Amino acid sequence: MSISECLFTAVVLALVAVAVAAPSRPAYGYAPEPAYEEPAKYDFNYAVKDDYSGNDFGHQEARDGYDTQGAYYVLLPDGRLQKVAYTVNGDSGYVAEVSYEGEAQYPEYKPAYKPAPSYKPEPSYKPTPAYG
Repeated sequence: MSISECLFTAVVLALVAVAVAAPSRPAYGYAPEPAYEEPAKYDFNYAVKDDYSGNDFGHQEARDGYDTQGAYYVLLPDGRLQKVAYTVNGDSGYVAEVSYEGEAQYPEYKPAYKPAPSYKPEPSYKPTPAYG
């Protein structure tokens, strides 16, 4: 066997080995859940108050391991402020306390826009007498 034949055979065997070792189809599914060494710990908050649109809401939460405490609030369309304070501690589940500030207001609806016709109607037709 010549050197070129040996080299050709070696390359073909190497390609066959790579093809056999490669997976025949891509792996689908979810990756295993990561294992964290430390329990979760975080703290966040945000607030939005926009007088033009009337939006007023916010949220605050702190977690340390399995103990979570937080609160959020929103200005309701009736003018009251709804507040929710909650805790989650291990297997006790979500425990919330809801409160309201202010009194609901339902003012009478008075549209501010009063459309006016943008055209001037033509005078009605008045026939002239015809004499024969």
